[in-house]
Amino acid sequence: MEPARTPPDTLLIIFGANGDLSRRKLLPALYNLDAEGLVPRNWRVIGTARSEVSDDDFRQVAHDAIREHERCDFDDEHFGEFSQRLTFTSTDFRPGDTQVLADAVARSSHEFDDDPQLLLYLSTPPSTFGPITAGIGEAGLAKNARVVYEKPFGSDPASFAALDEIVRGVLREDQTYRIDHFLGKEMVQNLLAFRFANGAFEAMWNRAHIDHVQIDVPEDLGVDNRVAFYDKTGAIRDMMVTHLFQVLSVVAMEPPVRLRSGPLTDEKFKVFDSMRQLSADDVVIGQYDGYRDLEGVADDSATDTFVAARVHIDNWRWDGVPFFLRTGKALAAKEQLVTLAFRRPPATMFSEVPESGLERDHLTFDLSGGGAGFSFLAKLPGPALRLGRANMRFTYGETGSRLIGPYERLVHDALLGDRTLFTRTDGIARTWELVEPILDMRDPHPYPQGSWGPDAAVDLLLPRRWHMPQDPDRFSLPEI
Repeated sequence: MEPARTPPDTLLIIFGANGDLSRRKLLPALYNLDAEGLVPRNWRVIGTARSEVSDDDFRQVAHDAIREHERCDFDDEHFGEFSQRLTFTSTDFRPGDTQVLADAVARSSHEFDDDPQLLLYLSTPPSTFGPITAGIGEAGLAKNARVVYEKPFGSDPASFAALDEIVRGVLREDQTYRIDHFLGKEMVQNLLAFRFANGAFEAMWNRAHIDHVQIDVPEDLGVDNRVAFYDKTGAIRDMMVTHLFQVLSVVAMEPPVRLRSGPLTDEKFKVFDSMRQLSADDVVIGQYDGYRDLEGVADDSATDTFVAARVHIDNWRWDGVPFFLRTGKALAAKEQLVTLAFRRPPATMFSEVPESGLERDHLTFDLSGGGAGFSFLAKLPGPALRLGRANMRFTYGETGSRLIGPYERLVHDALLGDRTLFTRTDGIARTWELVEPILDMRDPHPYPQGSWGPDAAVDLLLPRRWHMPQDPDRFSLPEI
C-alpha cells in the first residue's frame, strides 16, 4: 500500500471561517487530519470574515464546532495544541479592501523557516466567489497558491462563464480546486475499484446487461436554517448538477488509462459530453408542503425542493440505458444509493422471472458507507424448482480510519496538490449546458413531508419502479 504523504508547510486561509459550512465540515476535518497525523509538520490557519472576531473567539467557535461535529471522542489536550494554529483577521476582503489580510499573511509567513505554500479555502456563499477571487489577485496572494471553491460554481451557464472568466484572470487551472464532497466518499471511489479491479463486473457494466441505473439521494430534513441560500438555489442547482451528475460520471465512465487527475477527468468529461440536454419531459420538480411558510420564503416561491430526472447517455456503452436521478428535502428517509438493475435473461425457461430488473437481480451501492448489496434469484429449498430472492452484502467492517471522511480526504488532497477528485472547468461548463433548458421550470408539484415526493416522479420510471430504501430485501437475507 502507498503510504500517506506529508504535505509541505502550509498557511491555510479560510474565508467565511466562522460560518455554517466551516463549523460543520471544515474545522472538524482539520482537527481529524491533525489527529491522524496527516497535516503538514508546520502549518497555520488564518480565519477571515466580515465579523469582528478575536483569535480567542475564533478558537472558541472551533472548539464548539469540533465537539459537536467531529467523529471521535473530543480530547482537550489535543484541541489545546490544535487551537494554537488558529488566528482570525476581520475583513470584508473585496477589491480595494485587501491590505489587512495581506498584512496578516505576511506576518504569519514569518513563523515558517521557508515560504509556506498558500491554500485559500472559500467557505462562503457562491455569490462571493468572484469578488474574493479578484481580491486574491489584488492582494498578491495568487502566485503559486491553491484556491478551493465550494459548490455550486455558478448558477447557470451565464453566471458560470462570468465567474470562470474572473478565476482564469487570477489563477491557472492547476491552482483551482472546485470541491464536490461526494467525490471524496469512500464508496464513490470504491465504484472505480469494484468496476475496474474485477473482470466479472466490468464485463457486465454495459447496455448488453444493464436495464437501467438509479442514483437516489433522498434527505429527510427540510431546509431549516439554509433558507437564505436554498431559496435562491433549489434542488437542481444544489444537488443534481453537482453531486448526482458527478456520481453518474463515475458510474458511466470508460476505463481511464491511469487513476490520475488528467485521465480520470478526461473520461468523466466524455460522459457529460455524451449526455443529452434535459427537457421538461425528462424532469419532475416538487416542493414540500410547508416550504412557503418558512421565514424568508415568498408565498409564491417556485423553488424546487425535489427533482427527479431521466438521463440518456448517447454512446456505445450506454445507448438505450436510462439513468434515473432523484433527490429532495423532507422525504421519508436519508439515503445515498446507486442501483444497477440487470436485464431479463433471453428466452428464460423460468416463466415466473419478473420483467422488472428490480424484481430480479440488481446491484446496490450505499454511498453513505453501508457497503454494497447484490440481489439475485435462486432456487428455494424443497422438492419443487421454485425461485426466491437471495442477497449478498459487502461491508468494510472496521478497516480504515473512522476519522477520515469526504472533507478530510479532499482537504488532504488539496494540501498535497492532488486534483484527481476535484472537478474541471470544461466538465462544469458542460453540466450547466445540460440543465439549462430546465432551470426556469415553474409550478413544482406539491408533496407531503415524510413522503417519497410527487406521484409524477413514480410515473417517470414506468414501467420500472424506484428502488425504495425501505425495500425489505435490500441487504437482508430472505426468510425461507
